[in-house]
Amino acid sequence: MLPLNCATGELLVYSPTSQKPWDRRRAMHLLRRIGMGASPQNIDAAIQESPEAVVNNLLSQATSLPLAPEPEWAYWQIADYSPIEAERNQQIVEQVLAWATQWLKDIKNNGLRDRMSWFWHNHFVTRLDDYGCPSWMYQYHKLLQEHALGNFKVFTREMGITPAMLIFLNGVQNTQFDPNENFARELYELFTLGLDNGYTQNDIVETARAVTGWSGLDIQNLCGEVEFVPAFWDAGEKTIFGQTGNWDYDDVIDILFEQRATEISEFICGKLYRHFVNPKEDENVIADLAQIMRDADWQIAPVMQAIFLSEHFFDDANVGTVIPGHIEYFLTFLNELDYPDEDDIILALGFSAGEYDQAIFNPTNVAGWPGNRNWISTGSLNFRWKGINDAMGYYFAFQGESIEHLRTWAINLLSPFEGDPALVTNTIVDFLLPNGLQKPADYADALAAFKSEVPENYFENGEWNLSWEYAPYQLFLLINHIANIPEFQLR
Repeated sequence: MLPLNCATGELLVYSPTSQKPWDRRRAMHLLRRIGMGASPQNIDAAIQESPEAVVNNLLSQATSLPLAPEPEWAYWQIADYSPIEAERNQQIVEQVLAWATQWLKDIKNNGLRDRMSWFWHNHFVTRLDDYGCPSWMYQYHKLLQEHALGNFKVFTREMGITPAMLIFLNGVQNTQFDPNENFARELYELFTLGLDNGYTQNDIVETARAVTGWSGLDIQNLCGEVEFVPAFWDAGEKTIFGQTGNWDYDDVIDILFEQRATEISEFICGKLYRHFVNPKEDENVIADLAQIMRDADWQIAPVMQAIFLSEHFFDDANVGTVIPGHIEYFLTFLNELDYPDEDDIILALGFSAGEYDQAIFNPTNVAGWPGNRNWISTGSLNFRWKGINDAMGYYFAFQGESIEHLRTWAINLLSPFEGDPALVTNTIVDFLLPNGLQKPADYADALAAFKSEVPENYFENGEWNLSWEYAPYQLFLLINHIANIPEFQLR
């Protein structure tokens, strides 16, 4: 059972006080939730502005950010590939890998826009393993980016008829001659209302009839457009949420959002709250967010603005309460250590996560990854520890001059620099752990890991500082020590 949410405060705009100062800890909390963390320089730059200015600037950047560049194969059909099966398969693999790498870098670097696109990937779930076409993968991903902070009603409408979703939830098989209920059921249960919340089995049956007709798939040349075929649409009367007519797909979306506005807004804002604020809900705050969404005519950006500007969000009880998925965990680490983009390591970390139930473009099932505490198991915890070690080892051992990277990073974090090993250790611990360590003995253990085998007299007589020859290796040992502390799993 999850602990109670002890956070106080409402959706009033956060105003720093002596009890709740705008400091490095709260700036880090914001940048870990609104994006994938930030370097010490970016954290300290944020502190120089007001939290309201930081949030509004990041939101503005997110809503104006261009989409990822369209690849040449964005609308390829099977006929566009090599006729030789082995070559065609290789082309498909290369395209998937290239686009996965692109998206992982976007998630790492693009702040809220792609933090949101990743969130929606786990809401409007499709699985590449089920539909198999790179062009459909790209078109699905484009929708995630395009509507990440846009209009949720429009997003829902367009997502339901994108090829990846039509294949994944059997929409192409849904005809007036043989209705298929898969999409209708998930539209209500997972995408808009929540399980058993304001719909009946008859609503599902009638909705399935209304959304028939999207069956125009050329099975001789897959990966192309899926068209609406009027002959496959059920033109008879249907009764949905008590309204009767010869409804079609667009009518379903309109009726749903008109008749179940409160249920939809509270369901979606509840998911946003659990992901971005605290896994344990505050029902009053969620109700207020839902009202904001309805008042904004289903726009998502005002909801996110209200969350990130609120005194509730910055309450101490909401700091360090979320266990991120493997991909978010690693990308945040790379950002906070200010490591540059390296396709090899980003792709390796992203795809290795698939071995522990977070495969990019392939959530577990239509309900998505369950998240939070479900990310931690005996096997996955070892994987997360080893992933940090391997990533640091990659940069430390194979990137030439970047062996000095950790030294530069630590000096920036500690500026103005001081040669006190305890200060170095405590500052790094408090930077990487949202709530620091609980006991002085824990800080002492971290200090011992940092000092490593360096003779104590070097520290005692003042000869040691971060410019010392072996300081980068000491930093490597300290950060790996911190990464193995249970609190490191929290963000």
